[in-house]
Amino acid sequence: AVVSTQSTGNSRSKPPILVFKLTMLTVLLSALLVACLNAHYHIHDWNSMNSLPVGGKNESCDYAEIYSYHIHVLFWQNSPTHTAGALELRNRFIERFELYHMNCTIDAGDPAPGHEMCVFEVDWQPAGPFTTAQYSFFIPPKQLQETSAWMLQHRGIYDVYIHPNTGCETNDHTEWYTFSGAKWPIDASIFTCNYPGCRPALSDSGY
Repeated sequence: AVVSTQSTGNSRSKPPILVFKLTMLTVLLSALLVACLNAHYHIHDWNSMNSLPVGGKNESCDYAEIYSYHIHVLFWQNSPTHTAGALELRNRFIERFELYHMNCTIDAGDPAPGHEMCVFEVDWQPAGPFTTAQYSFFIPPKQLQETSAWMLQHRGIYDVYIHPNTGCETNDHTEWYTFSGAKWPIDASIFTCNYPGCRPALSDSGY
């Protein structure tokens, strides 16, 4: 599935990255409204969204087409209490979106156009670009707003990292991402898949 919107009149369609920015800002406003009504929700760090490109064509990694998203939850693997709470949040997400037995069989770096929502295995130790333990969910574009809004409103003390999947892994993880909560460092040096539509079969990285 491809995220797209059409404007009125003769104006041109918004590029996918702009659509992502507008969608995530809508989610933020919804989350902040809920936060005002429920004091236990946190204010989110969305400063990174300012780096998203606006306008242009989908001819390079500057304006690559978005095929899917990942929602990551980061946690401290050396803390039993922190780990247990993170797994409880994972189970609640699975229950809310009925992802029982929906384990991802695709590579973590595969944009997988048209693939259904699924659950990746837990990384119990730092792996890939991450400097701490984490788990993630594969999200089709049409389900981004609902799933990200739920996660932002229920994350509690946990840090959430959301990024698109275009095949341009470096941009996906360092330019077009957003953190909710604390901002963790991302090791982009592992990425070698950096052109629109790149799949991990042609690369040895991917998250």
